[in-house]
Amino acid sequence: MEFKHVSVLLQETIDGLAVKPDGIYVDGTTGGGGHSYEICKRLGENGRLICIDQDAEALAAAEKRLEPFAGIVTMVKSNYAQMKEVLKQLGIDKVDGIVLDLGVSSYQLDNAERGFSYREDAPLDMRMDREQTLTARDIVNEYPESELYRIIKEYGEERFAKNIARNICKRRQDKPLETTFELVDIIRGSMPAKARNGKSHPAKRTFQAIRIECNQELEVLRQALDEMVDLLKDGGRISIITFHSLEDRMVKTSFRRQENPCTCPPDFPVCVCGNKPKGKVITRKPILPSEEECEQNTRSKSAKLRVFERIES
Repeated sequence: MEFKHVSVLLQETIDGLAVKPDGIYVDGTTGGGGHSYEICKRLGENGRLICIDQDAEALAAAEKRLEPFAGIVTMVKSNYAQMKEVLKQLGIDKVDGIVLDLGVSSYQLDNAERGFSYREDAPLDMRMDREQTLTARDIVNEYPESELYRIIKEYGEERFAKNIARNICKRRQDKPLETTFELVDIIRGSMPAKARNGKSHPAKRTFQAIRIECNQELEVLRQALDEMVDLLKDGGRISIITFHSLEDRMVKTSFRRQENPCTCPPDFPVCVCGNKPKGKVITRKPILPSEEECEQNTRSKSAKLRVFERIES
């Protein structure tokens, strides 16, 4: 299957990076290489781009797409949480910019066998890195009801999380759940008719929640945020696109804390904690897709872009 992915907020993200022709940049979620391609177009022969992705199929597609820039691109199969180690192995201490496009790619959703989509019947998988052991099947068949409820409620923001978790546990007593459509059937049966027949697919939120848990997406982001800012040179920037309210909140909170890390009580006349700002938030409010982009690519509707610039004090 051809790797297809429409990069969301493409121009806005690249503009946010303010690419320097001789800079070193990292695309931590390379996907099909959309953002990488635009970065490479702005780099000179002394520039460099490190492409990281945990999905081997994504990296192979990106490598093919970026063939015209082969001399300045390095492909690495890894998770962006390992960025510091990846750069260390390449002999790189600091970089001029980092881009993250979080969430699942169009290719992963459209490739039925990957098990991400609730619109195609396939084995329950949802692994972004197919070498990892934990799958969506393990989660729905082995997690206790209380944990399933927490995940679906918290990560999926699903109103009917309690019913869905309870009914998953009831059904799996007869036999393990194996396919996406089996899970969709349980989700549908856990909702009143009005909710089942709404604008969005009834399984959308639950599938999102299980995917996030399967790939530890929020934990990876939480671990990586502060470290990535420390990898930036003075004047370097990081652009992050999120698709989930919890992700966006994490990025917003981290960027604000990096800008104002002082922990002194507000009534202290002078800062005594010694925490120094690491830079400034470029996007006071998140940049959202235009109406035109939302019409052309419905998957962009929940996207939010935030940008931070490192300033060494």
